[in-house]
Amino acid sequence: MPVKVNGEELDPALVQAESAVIRPYLAAELRHTPPREIEARVQEWALENAIDRLLLRQAALAGASGPVPDAELQVRIERLVEKNAGRIAAPKPKEITEYYRKHRAELVIPERVRAAHIVKNTGDGKEESAALAEIQALESELKNGVSFEELADRASDCPGSGGSLGWFPRGQMVEEFDRVVFALAPDSVSGIFQTPFGFHLAKVYERSPEHPAALEEVRPQIEELLMSEKRKRALDRLLDHLRAKAVIERN
Repeated sequence: MPVKVNGEELDPALVQAESAVIRPYLAAELRHTPPREIEARVQEWALENAIDRLLLRQAALAGASGPVPDAELQVRIERLVEKNAGRIAAPKPKEITEYYRKHRAELVIPERVRAAHIVKNTGDGKEESAALAEIQALESELKNGVSFEELADRASDCPGSGGSLGWFPRGQMVEEFDRVVFALAPDSVSGIFQTPFGFHLAKVYERSPEHPAALEEVRPQIEELLMSEKRKRALDRLLDHLRAKAVIERN
């Protein structure tokens, strides 16, 4: 017997989609648990999530006269949450400061560099040998005194802003790129190196070591985190309300 929610059959594909998201998380969290037990928990959790999604969809579509696009459906769900929980207020400065005080030890700004690059892309039919010859010619211009920024704007396959990539931590760029730029001293230029995208020259302007975050450095992230928590609590209250009224038939 299929699972039905208010008379509507729950699509097994919804449960499968939820399972695919949950499984890696639970496998990591419960790595010392027998696989069969992990999979049982995955299926249980996925089923409940799929039921919640269907309940939200049913409530959001109530009164709709025809098909509703996904974007509009999401707007309807957000309105339902607000109607059930009231308007979600932005975190107050005191809430942000209190969160920072409690979690200060965990709030760390990772090592970062401010860098730029010149690239000659490979792929899409372009031979590596041709791209390499082009960037070798650009490297010769650099050695003859042409500024890195001028060359990046004039000849890079990713022109503009002097090739600037701004500030970034390890892991934001591909591994081959990180390996080079995080080994460079400030105000230095790399030799030619290759990544999956092509051949590069990189310049590092500044480095910032890992350091404890000041409140102002993480205020936007804390504010967004607190807003997300408020939205989740409001959504949970709405789901509790919908489940209390729902008829759920389980196999």
